[in-house]
Amino acid sequence: MNMLGRGVVISLLVGALLSLTGCNTVAGFGQDISSSARAVQRVL
Repeated sequence: MNMLGRGVVISLLVGALLSLTGCNTVAGFGQDISSSARAVQRVL
């Protein structure tokens, strides 16, 4: 895995951890993951 791929994976993991602390419901977590995935798709 190249450096860009590692950076993206690390960013996603950090984002997921922050989302878990920031959202109050499972539905909110799903929305956060979906928006994170869209952001990654735009970058790639």
